[in-house]
Amino acid sequence: MEQRIGSSSQPLEGAGFDPAFIPGLTSPVSGEAESGPEKAEVTAEEVVEEPAEEAAEEPTEEEASDGPVFEAADRRAKIVADHRGVRLSLDDQSCEFRWDEIGAIETETPRFGKRYTITVHTPDRRWYPIEIEAKSRSSFEEWDGRIDAVLDAYFEDETPQTAEEESDETP
Repeated sequence: MEQRIGSSSQPLEGAGFDPAFIPGLTSPVSGEAESGPEKAEVTAEEVVEEPAEEAAEEPTEEEASDGPVFEAADRRAKIVADHRGVRLSLDDQSCEFRWDEIGAIETETPRFGKRYTITVHTPDRRWYPIEIEAKSRSSFEEWDGRIDAVLDAYFEDETPQTAEEESDETP
C-alpha cells in the first residue's frame, strides 16, 4: 500500500486569495518569485541607503535658515512650521505642505479644555486639522505668537500690494 507524506489538498487560487487574479487574463502569481534571496538582498540595501541620504540632507537645509520655527507636540500629535513648510504628524501618519501649497492656516483655542487646533487649508478646498494637547492653557498665547511669527516670515499672500497701491488707497 502506498502512503503519501504531507497534505493531499491543493492550495486554493482565485480572487478570494489573490485580488489581482482575473481568470483567463492573468496567470496566478507564485509567492516564490517575490520572496527569492536576490529580492531580499536588494530591498535590504535600499532600506539602508535611504535613511542615510535623508539624514545627510536635513542638517544642511536647517543650517541655511535662521528664521522663526514653530514646533508643538504632545504624546500623539506634532506640528512643525519652518522655512520648508508645515509638517503635521499624528501617531504613525504624517503629511508635509510647502508654503506654495497652503491657502490658509487657522488656529483655534477652545473656551474650555487644553486642546489647541491648527488647521491647514489648501487652495483645492481641502483642510487638515490637528489637535495638540497643551500642558496648560497659558501656552496657547505663546503658541499663537510663535505661529504668527512664522506665518509673517514665510507665508505670502497671493496678491501682495505694493507701497504705491497702499498710498493711493489711504485718504
